[in-house]
Amino acid sequence: MNIRGHLHGYSFFFLLAFILPAILLPSAAAAENGGPQEFGSVEERRLYEDIIKENKALRAEKKDLGAQQMELKTLEEGVDKKLAEIDRKLIELRELQKKIETLLVAKSEQELKKIQDLAKIYDRMSPDKAALALSGLDKRLAAQLLAHMKVKAAAKLLDQMAKQNTTELSKTFSTLQLE
Repeated sequence: MNIRGHLHGYSFFFLLAFILPAILLPSAAAAENGGPQEFGSVEERRLYEDIIKENKALRAEKKDLGAQQMELKTLEEGVDKKLAEIDRKLIELRELQKKIETLLVAKSEQELKKIQDLAKIYDRMSPDKAALALSGLDKRLAAQLLAHMKVKAAAKLLDQMAKQNTTELSKTFSTLQLE
């Protein structure tokens, strides 16, 4: 290829890149505004219409993207608010859990104290009256009372109970978990 061929290639590129848009864009803007447009060829008219279509499509896409960005921002703000609310409720629940655990420990301590006090009373009772009273109690409570009684008093009490009650109470006593 000679130098004239190179120059011809560059001039065609220059025409496409700089001159044609300069000619078509003002007429495209005029056409969008309802103004007159003049075309030198059918190809020029086709390019012009393609540019107008593409421009409208780009504007519509830009508008859609803007709407989607606003929607995403709104959703993100909503999610942030929900997360903050969840965090706040988690903190409240943890505080409530600590209070409940504290109350359960206090309740367990009170129940243990009551059982120990009641065991002292049964220790001081006569074995036959204590056996009669213990027979009417819940097996678990009776076993807890036996666990907190003095060994000698508990043995005398069990000796006074019916064999069936003694067996059941002994089974419950053996499965008891002492605090």
